[in-house]
Amino acid sequence: MPPAFSSGGMAPIPFKSKNKDKRHSQYLKVKKTKESEKRDMRFKRKREEDKNPQLRAARLAANVPQTIEHKRVWDEVDADENDALGLSVDIERLKRPRLEDGDAQTKDGLTESKLKQAERQQDGDDEGNSSDDDDLGSLMDDSEDAEDEDGDGSENDDSKPSGKSKAEKRASSPTLSAASTNVSLIPDALAAKFPTLFSPLEMPKVLITTSLGGTVHAQAEILTELFPNSHYVPRQRHRYRSHHFSLREISKFAANRKYTTLVVLAEDQKKPSGLTVIHLPEGPTFHFSISNWVEGKKLPGHGNPTEHYPELILNNFRTPLGLLTAHLFRTIFPPQPEIVGRQVVTLHNQRDYIFVRRHRYIFRDKRATEKPAAGADGKPMKGVEDVKAGLQELGPRFTLKLRRIDKGIQRASGQEWEWKGAMEKVRTKFQL
Repeated sequence: MPPAFSSGGMAPIPFKSKNKDKRHSQYLKVKKTKESEKRDMRFKRKREEDKNPQLRAARLAANVPQTIEHKRVWDEVDADENDALGLSVDIERLKRPRLEDGDAQTKDGLTESKLKQAERQQDGDDEGNSSDDDDLGSLMDDSEDAEDEDGDGSENDDSKPSGKSKAEKRASSPTLSAASTNVSLIPDALAAKFPTLFSPLEMPKVLITTSLGGTVHAQAEILTELFPNSHYVPRQRHRYRSHHFSLREISKFAANRKYTTLVVLAEDQKKPSGLTVIHLPEGPTFHFSISNWVEGKKLPGHGNPTEHYPELILNNFRTPLGLLTAHLFRTIFPPQPEIVGRQVVTLHNQRDYIFVRRHRYIFRDKRATEKPAAGADGKPMKGVEDVKAGLQELGPRFTLKLRRIDKGIQRASGQEWEWKGAMEKVRTKFQL
């Protein structure tokens, strides 16, 4: 009788009993043995890697997960275009030409032949070859910048590999998904299209309301704690009232009273479902959808927020549309945060989803069982060996997704829009 195989790719069971309970117990024994072998193998590998850290580095370098971020594609653009709002372009790469991420040859550095050419070019051997200067111009700039950062301004330093690219030296730094946004790289054409959004920052004043007949009053009050200098005005629908104020009328009312932003909280089944942000007095209007709304009091170990102005952290906004969205949130929060409050509001973009979190940080002494603070290179940071930083989430916690950007202040239908979502069908192309 051939051996019976269990479901789920487990090891074969030596016999197949007619009793259901015996078959189940035998399956559990095989599963336990399989997991025990895997656990012993992992601990054995850990002991070997502790003795030789190069084994761990080689394993991690070979086992890179193939996520969507690694397969992300960009639009081919040579310079700033007039209509770059709908293009998936890395602004930093557009401003300063860099090596393509998807090419393994350029990602790890130049080939051996080009590396020798770069060394000869730096030493002055190939002074008359102008074509090589064009091909290796961006690499030489990066290598020179890296040498200047190390404190050596000489160009002909034989003690350092001159052809080593800057990307190779920064291999141990955090990934781009956690990199802060450089909001100064906004294209000139985009800044000219939205002049009011890129005007000098001033102290914000936010008016928060709901849709007609809204019932999410408690959630709107929570937003007043998240956005500084904000006020909530209920927008009720009454059967004896003959007139209901539209968004244009409310925006005109708010602009006359020196409000800078109007936030409309939409709902679905008495839960927050959307957020409309209008930059006063003339727009534009941003429409977001809300998901995964969790109030602060429902978070385990949550803290109570204070009225201090928080610090704003914008992560991974890289495209023209992403920088435009980042500038919108900059106008909502005060430009001068109150550091004494130790409150931080983080907007992290990942696959066009904006995760909104609010924390309070605190510095404390390191316990004896904890490891010292390490830098990007994995080594302990000098001067802060005995200091640890802790975070306490304050809430609320929710996720935003940009759906549409309207010209000016329009009706809910949005007759004229600058950008509209769900127009890109390629899964590996992101808009923010």
